[in-house]
Amino acid sequence: MAPTSIERASASSSTSIPPWKYDVFLSFRGADTRENFTDHLYTALIERGIHTFRDDEEIERGSEITPKLLKAIEESRFCVVVFSKGYAYSRWCLDELVKIIECVKENGQTIIPIFYHVDPSDVRKQTGSFTEAFVNHEKQYEEETKRWKAALREVSNISAGWHLEHGYESVLIKKITNDICKRLRYESKFIKRFVNEIRRRLNCKILSVGENIVGMDFHLDKLNSLINNKSNEVRMIGIYGIGGIGKTTIAKAICNSISYKFDGWSFLENVREIGSSCGLLQLQQNLLNDILNGRNIYKYHNVDEGVNVMKDRLHSKKVLIVVDHVDNLSQLECIVGKHDWFCQGSIIIITTRNKHLLTCHGVDEAYEVKELNYEESIELLSRYAFKQSLPKDDYKNLLVRAIEYAKGLPLALKFLGIFLFSKTIPEWESSLCKLRRKIPMEIESVLKISFDGLDDMEKDIFLDIACFFKGKDKDFVSRILDGCNFYAESGIRILVDKCLLTVSNNKLDMHDLLQHMGWEIVREQCLKEPGERSRLWEGEDVSHVLTRNTGTKAIEGIIRDMSTSKQIRFTTRAFKQMRRLRLLEVHRDVEYDSMMKYCKDKCIPREHLPRDFTFPSHDLRYLHWDGYPLKCLPSNFHGENLVELSLQSSGIEVLWDKKVFRKLKTFLREGRKALCDNKVFKN
Repeated sequence: MAPTSIERASASSSTSIPPWKYDVFLSFRGADTRENFTDHLYTALIERGIHTFRDDEEIERGSEITPKLLKAIEESRFCVVVFSKGYAYSRWCLDELVKIIECVKENGQTIIPIFYHVDPSDVRKQTGSFTEAFVNHEKQYEEETKRWKAALREVSNISAGWHLEHGYESVLIKKITNDICKRLRYESKFIKRFVNEIRRRLNCKILSVGENIVGMDFHLDKLNSLINNKSNEVRMIGIYGIGGIGKTTIAKAICNSISYKFDGWSFLENVREIGSSCGLLQLQQNLLNDILNGRNIYKYHNVDEGVNVMKDRLHSKKVLIVVDHVDNLSQLECIVGKHDWFCQGSIIIITTRNKHLLTCHGVDEAYEVKELNYEESIELLSRYAFKQSLPKDDYKNLLVRAIEYAKGLPLALKFLGIFLFSKTIPEWESSLCKLRRKIPMEIESVLKISFDGLDDMEKDIFLDIACFFKGKDKDFVSRILDGCNFYAESGIRILVDKCLLTVSNNKLDMHDLLQHMGWEIVREQCLKEPGERSRLWEGEDVSHVLTRNTGTKAIEGIIRDMSTSKQIRFTTRAFKQMRRLRLLEVHRDVEYDSMMKYCKDKCIPREHLPRDFTFPSHDLRYLHWDGYPLKCLPSNFHGENLVELSLQSSGIEVLWDKKVFRKLKTFLREGRKALCDNKVFKN
C-alpha cells in the first residue's frame, strides 16, 4: 500500500522537529475504553518512561477543556487513536481526530491507530457500528460530517496500525473457566508489544557514548551472550578492568541497546563519587526516581528503610539497572542487594575496577574489558588526531610510537589524539619525548583512583613492583616483600583484583601507564632532589645521589644497572644516611651474565670499592650485587633481616663469621673460590 499523505508528512519532518512537551497523546472514547484498554495502555506507557497525555489526567477540572486539549495535541510527538465501537458517536472524538490530522500535516507528528474490537474497514467506510452514528451526524452537521469521514478514511489507511481482533475475545468468552484477568493478560501482551514499538520510535533516554567509538560491537556481542536470559531469571553481570579502559562507555552502549525491553531502567553513574559526597541514601532515591519515572512518593530517612522500599517496589517490575564505578561492597548491598529483590527477567550490570567486589556480591558472570588491539588503536587515535579512520602517511612512524605508549588504553589514545591534533611533526616528536618522562595529568588522575584506594602496605607493594620488580617471578618477589613484612600473597592478590597488576606464567606484570603512574608518584615525593625519594631506579638519579652524596633516610630501594651506566665510585659517605634501605641491586645485563658463564676464571672489570666500604644493612632484605669486588661483606654488615642474597661473579671468599643469617631464604653465588666459612648460615 502506498503511503498516505499524513505518513509522508510524518516521514518528511525529520529536518524540522518542534519541541515536544509530550511523547504520546491518547485519543479515545471514554465511555468505551477509559476504564479498561486505554487505562491499561496509559499505565504501561507511563511505566516505560513515555510521557503520555490523556484528558482526565492532564487537564485541571473547571478549566476550559477544548483549548488546552488542542494545545496538548500540538505538543505531542505521537498521536495514538483508539478506535472503538462507539468512537464515531462522539463529536468530541471526531473533532479531535481532524485536529490531529491537521497537526500531522503541519508539524510532522506520527499517528498510530489502534482498532479495538472494530474492523479497520468499518472505520474507513463508516460501516458497521459507524453507520448509525453518521446517520445522526449527517442530519445535524452536514459540513462537519464531510471532514470527519475524510479523517477516518485517511487514518484507517495508515499501514503502521494495530488491530485487536474481536475473534480472540470470543474464544476467551467460550472458555468459561478463564476469568476476566486472562482477557486482560491478552491485552497486556498486546500493549507490551505496542509499547516496545513506541519506545523504539521515540529512542528516549539515550545515554551519550561519544562519537569516536571503536571495537564496541565486540564488547556488545560478548555482553549479550552473558546477559542471554532465555530462562527469564534475574541476572547480575559484572564489567571490570583498569581505569580508562572504557567500562562506563560499554555499559552505556549495552543499556541503550536493550533498555526498551524492560518496564523501567536506571543508570547510576559514578557511584563511588556520588556515594562519597551525597551518601547511599541519595543513590537509592536516584534509582527509584528513575525506575518510577519521577513518581517516587515514598519517604524514608535511612538506608535500611530505603532497602525495604526498594525490595517492595522493584519486586514487581522487570528492570535494567546499571551501577557504575563501584568501589565498595556496601554500595552494592544497599542498591542491588540480592537476586530476590527483583522481578524475573531483570538485569543488573555492575562496573568496577575491583574484580573481588563482583565475586563477593555473587554476580552470575564477570566480563573483563581488555585493551584495544593494534588496528583498533590506530583507528581510535587517528579519529582524534586526524579526524579520519587512517593516519596520514607522514605521521605513520610517530603514530606507532604513540600507540606503543598508550598500549591499547582508550583513555590514553583519546588524550593523545586530542593533544596532538593539528600539530606538526616536530611538535609530535617533542611531545612524545616528554610523555616518556612524565605521564599527563589527565591520564594519571584517572589511573590513580585505584592506587588511592589501597592501604599503605598495598601501596608499597605496588610501588616496589612498578620501580623494581615488573616482569619478575612472583615467588621471588613474594619472598622479598614478605621479608619486608608486607604480606605479599594477600597484597598481590588485591592488586590483581583491582586491575593494577597481572600474573601470567607466574610473572608479575602491569600496564605500562600504571608503571609510569607509579614512577610519577615516587618522583612527586621530591621533584628536585632524588635523594629525598623512597625509590631510585633511573641511572641518572642513582648517579646523582651516589656522586653528590645526597642520599637520605627516605631511600628504601636502589637499582643500579651497571651495563647501561657510566662507572662511578661507591663510597661509605654516599650510603651513610640511607638508614631505611631495604633493597639494593647492582646488576649487569643478560650479555654480561652470558659472558660470565664462559669466563669464570677470567678477571672481569668490577666497580671499585674501598676496602673499608660499608653501607646501612639493619633493614636490608634484598642484596643483589653482580661482580661484588671485595673478598667479604663489610665488617659491620647486619644480615639478620636479609632474605635474598645474590653475589654472582663476585670475588667474595668469606661472608661473615660473627652472626648468622637467620631469615635468609636464597643465596646465589658463582665465583672462582669456595666460601671459606659456611657456618654463617643457620639451618
